[in-house]
Amino acid sequence: MPKRSMNPIDAHVGARVRLRRMLIGMSQEKLGEMLGVTFQQVQKYEKGANRIGASRLFEVSQILGVPVQYFFDDLPAEGERPVARPQGLPEDSEESFVMDFVVSQEGLALNQAYKKIGNTKLRRRVLDLVRAISSEDEAAAP
Repeated sequence: MPKRSMNPIDAHVGARVRLRRMLIGMSQEKLGEMLGVTFQQVQKYEKGANRIGASRLFEVSQILGVPVQYFFDDLPAEGERPVARPQGLPEDSEESFVMDFVVSQEGLALNQAYKKIGNTKLRRRVLDLVRAISSEDEAAAP
């Protein structure tokens, strides 16, 4: 029996579950406990390997404190179906890298701290500093 390919919409919904869960500081174990499933099942939902049914998605939205629509935000416009790109394309790995960082503990902490900087000029200076440090780091790399 052929292996079922991952549906890009399921992967998108799962990524949004992961993003929101991490933004509020909830573990996979805690979410699984509240849903009555194992943390491994939550992992499968977040990766898009297992589809989240409508009633379960509603329950997830209640637990994470967002409307159901949140999980579908940023999908392509109506009439356009998301296309699963072949793995290994440069664009795919770049997007994957960015999303992996954004939803990491470091990425979330950096984002939250950056958002707290109220002064626009100071925020730009912080960004310039990070760019300068990354340029120096690239130049020093063998």
